Amino acid sequence: MKTLSKITFVLFLVAAFVLVGCGGGAALAEEVPAPEYAAEEAPAVDLETVAESAPQAPSADGAEANVSRQSSGTIDVAAAAQRSTRKIIKNAEIKLLVEDSDVAIDRTTQIVGDVNAYIISSRIWYQPYAGDNYKYATITMGVPVDQFETAIRRLRAISVQVIDENASGEDVTDQFVDLQSQLDNLIATRDRIRTFLEQAKTVEESLRVSQELSVIEAQIEEIQGRMNYLKDRSAYSTITVNIEPELPEIIAPTPTPTAPPPTPEPWSPAKTLERSKKTLTITYQGFFELAIWLLVVVLPIFGPPIFIIWLIWRFFDKKKMKPNLVQRDEANEN
Repeated sequence: MKTLSKITFVLFLVAAFVLVGCGGGAALAEEVPAPEYAAEEAPAVDLETVAESAPQAPSADGAEANVSRQSSGTIDVAAAAQRSTRKIIKNAEIKLLVEDSDVAIDRTTQIVGDVNAYIISSRIWYQPYAGDNYKYATITMGVPVDQFETAIRRLRAISVQVIDENASGEDVTDQFVDLQSQLDNLIATRDRIRTFLEQAKTVEESLRVSQELSVIEAQIEEIQGRMNYLKDRSAYSTITVNIEPELPEIIAPTPTPTAPPPTPEPWSPAKTLERSKKTLTITYQGFFELAIWLLVVVLPIFGPPIFIIWLIWRFFDKKKMKPNLVQRDEANEN
């Protein structure tokens, strides 16, 4: 019973450590119990020996100068280290107007290889314009963070005009530091639980400790996955390139000028008489031309056949009339 109570109390403490560790890294770091070797008594130190072996302290002015130089150097080193270890997720989107889409796509692919980047996705499509099809493209690439500005600068150079450019950055350093603190605390708690697992004396105790260990390990894996994601995203920036071809200008046809309406002229008897003379002359000319056509063209063509037909008709008509005349004469004689 004493052993079981002891294990239960230890598990209760472990659960408390886990809850505090998930809530904040700093507080949990203070509450994590010190390792067992830290509880051992440190060897006694002979103060006189230390005093004799220690170097003589400098004067007050020299000490202040040394402290000032050391503090300044420490601050500079810390600031440089902080800048170099900051984790920033950079994203950019740039829209380019190019003279030739095929050439621009090839040069974009070349830039990807030159800066040790990789293509995340790409899309190419065509759009009709003025009877022709023009190629458009969208390429998304992952670029090393130290090559981000170089890639943007080279992409601008392949265009006729940069239509739109947008860049953004997200500083995830604080998130990464918090996750690292939580991870350290959870690892310390995991190691402590493993020690308890080795000290378990019954199967029930082993199962309960193993269950707590599984929970801690799952949290460790989750935090490690999140940290790996932040590392990868901050190590490689994302650039999306939209390529649009330069379209020719359509020249609109020049509209034909419309003639102004004629100005009405005032009535003039002289002009009316002149037009009537012209009309009469044209009418007589038409009659004379018709007569000439009848005499020269129509009569020679249709005259002889009509005359022959008339002669035949007269011949047969006379034959029919002779019997009638004979009968009429005989009737008169009787």
